[in-house]
Amino acid sequence: MILSFYKYQGTGNDFVLIDNRQDIFPKNDTKLVNHLCDRKFGIGADGLILLENDADHDFKMVYYNSDGNESTMCGNGGRCIVAFANFLGVIQNKTTFIAIDGKHYATIDGDIVDLQMQDVNAIEDHENYVFLDTGSPHHVMFKEEINQFDIKKEGAAIRYGAPYFEEGTNVNFVKKLSETTFRVRTYERGVEDETLSCGTGVTAVALAMHHLKETKGNSVTLQVEGGSLEVSFERDATSYKNIFLKGKATQVFKGEISC
Repeated sequence: MILSFYKYQGTGNDFVLIDNRQDIFPKNDTKLVNHLCDRKFGIGADGLILLENDADHDFKMVYYNSDGNESTMCGNGGRCIVAFANFLGVIQNKTTFIAIDGKHYATIDGDIVDLQMQDVNAIEDHENYVFLDTGSPHHVMFKEEINQFDIKKEGAAIRYGAPYFEEGTNVNFVKKLSETTFRVRTYERGVEDETLSCGTGVTAVALAMHHLKETKGNSVTLQVEGGSLEVSFERDATSYKNIFLKGKATQVFKGEISC
């Protein structure tokens, strides 16, 4: 099979995008997804995303981690698929689409995509970290020496350790730079390494920093390895709502691969 694909990136978090509206992709072929995401023998990406038809929304997003397994929501992937849908002419400057965690609204202006994330109703406080789910599970902790440590080793120890074990979690290390700016490095499960950016991760960090009273504002800038993202939100008595993840999402190249 000759497969047509597009490569997109959002602040360095990169994805293989496939137009699957004709239902051509073998969705249960874990080895194929893993091969396509392999940086030496395939295309190379942090994940693979299928754009599919949906009767009630503009399109459906199906996301796979680079290990080949379908996974939970990916924020940067969500921004990239909005840019892809715009490129294909499926949408214009706004959209409502469905993903594994439910319905998402987004707007696109040039290469800037503003994606609404799910409401967050609970943040768990622990001795040295907080835990929350922003479409994917996230462990958030401070790391002062954020530029000089082995993130793969330390991230994996937390990802596979108690209380997460095999199911695992994503792990975010944070350093406060100012009242509204934080430096973030993320170890992603499924990739099993650091990624240059994680959309659900920076969303989790922004909410965690507000929850911990490290910031009073409702708009936070997150500096990641691959650039900068903005997260805005509203807080009521019980939850965080109207959460938006904003940043660039760009097409890198398109091609064909034999598989």
